[in-house]
This record gives sequence, structure tokens and C-alpha cells, in this order.
Amino acid sequence: FFSRFTLHFAICSAKSQQEQSEEGRRETVTQLHPLQPIDAVLPWVDGNTVAHRRLRAQYMAQEGLPLGENARNPHRWESSGEITFCLHSIHNHAPWVRIIWIIVDRDPPPLDSLPAALRAKVRIVTHDTIFAGYANALPTFNSLAIETVMWRIKGLSEQFLYFNDDVFLSAPLSPSDAFVGGDPVLRGPWRENAALANDPAARDDPAMFGHLVQINAAALAGYSAEHLFAAAHVVHPMRRSIMQQLFATHRPAVVRNIAGRFRQVDQFLPQGAHNHLAIRQGEAVISEAYDWVHIKSGQGVGVAPGLTRAALEAAAQSGIRFLCVNDL
Repeated sequence: FFSRFTLHFAICSAKSQQEQSEEGRRETVTQLHPLQPIDAVLPWVDGNTVAHRRLRAQYMAQEGLPLGENARNPHRWESSGEITFCLHSIHNHAPWVRIIWIIVDRDPPPLDSLPAALRAKVRIVTHDTIFAGYANALPTFNSLAIETVMWRIKGLSEQFLYFNDDVFLSAPLSPSDAFVGGDPVLRGPWRENAALANDPAARDDPAMFGHLVQINAAALAGYSAEHLFAAAHVVHPMRRSIMQQLFATHRPAVVRNIAGRFRQVDQFLPQGAHNHLAIRQGEAVISEAYDWVHIKSGQGVGVAPGLTRAALEAAAQSGIRFLCVNDL
């Protein structure tokens, strides 16, 4: 519902719009290296291929229970080239990232158009590597399952940034914007979701899926639906050791999360569980900054194109570092 030029403007032109105010900061960030390496992780799939569509249909037909909207909607696997924008944004705005790990089911995304320096940072990891010991869960079409085991990438840094491929950096990012003293910097509000948790009808509402898996995640760390942290749709700073701890201390829940080939409302959001465990242990920093823009699915439907463009251009404003564009 908007042009690629508009998205390019929001991600890549932010630098020129902020040139005067960010001039010194950009040079500093380019030269700055964190005390510990920080990697980036991006799961990716091209669900538009005939092979992937056939495989999905085959395994959907084998499911014993009806699949909800969030499990079967093809938009979950569609690829519109978002990953190229995402990779460019990392290269432009977080040049200190050591390695960019792209998790794929089989075939990697096309990278030939990327600058050589950016391609040199990319490593491809296949599902069978991170699902080692859980091969019966493959093939998987479940982002929650993949997020549960992504910390098992061999060579992944202790501190890493988790990107969905529809999340972009729109301004220079410093390592201290993501980690302070090794602790992840979390962005988002505290919420009260008790009524939602007790509403049986919510389980069948696709719009409530994200909230419900967040409630399940918070519960693993001892937080009730009455008071939980709802991470914004931004880049997620994470620590590998916290995910490993979650894996060890909540093994039955983790195994169930891995086993589902398609997303189910009884699963938990892995990064949500990570965040609540980090908060519980005093190993997280909660930022009060509102430095992101989220363009939601369907936001441009039925409105003047200029309104959507204005929302994207907001990402170029001073102080905005993160942009999420659902269903590009």
C-alpha cells in the first residue's frame, strides 16, 4: 500500500534529514565497538515458492486440530524483499554488528545486490542445525518454534539483536542503545491484561494472538496477566545465556513450543519469556524512550496515500530509531 521508494526514504534518508544534529554521532557510532561482540539474528523464508506452498499444504492437512488464523494465513510466510531493507539498515545504522545470522529452512535469500562489506558479515544457518535433537519438529512453519531455538546457533554472541525482517533501523544505533552493562535495553509499556486472559472468546480472535502468547510468556517468569511487560515491535536485544536458562528450567514448555509446526494460542512468545526472566533477575534496563514507529497490517487501507506516507516519514524524524512495517 506504499511504494518501495517511500520505505527507502524512511530507512535510508533519515541520515540526511538528521545530518546536522547527528553529524558527530554517526562518525562516533561507525568507529565504536562494544566491549563484547554483538550479532544480529534474522529468520527468513520465501513462502511464495511452489515448493514451500506445497509443503505447507501437506503438513496442514496432517494437523489433528483446526488451525487458527495466525497459523494458516499465508501472509506469515510471504516475502516481498523486506530483508534487503532490513540488512541495509543494519549496515547503515549499526556498522558495529559483528555477524548477521540469517536462519532459513532451506534456500537463502538473494544477497547479490548487497555491498560486499555487508555480504561479508552474513552467515546462513539452516533449521536442521538449530533444531538438532528435535528433528521430529521439522519441517516447521512456526516462528515461535524458531525463536525458541535460535539461541542455539553455533558461534552466536552472548549479546545479540533479534530482528524480524519487517523491522528496520531508521537512524544510527549505538551499542548502548541496545545493551547497558551487558543488560538488554527493553522498549515497551507495562500492561494489565487480566480481562483478556479470562475471556474464552479471545482465543479465537486473531488480533488477540500476540497478547495471549505474551501472557503465556510472562507466566513462565512468574508474572501474571495483571502486570506484564509488552515489548514494542522493535529490534529485540537478547542474551543467549538467558535463553539457555529458559531452555533448562522450563523444559516441558520449551519442548511444546518447539514441537508445534504451526502457531498455536497455547504457545509462549520466546522473546517475551526472555524479557520477563531478565526483568525478574534484575538483568534488564527498561527504556522510557518512545523511539519507534509501527505501521500495522492494513493501516493504509481505505485512507489517503498521503497519510501512510506521512506515517513512514515520521521514521525520519529526530529521535526515531526503529521502524516496523507489517505485511510489506
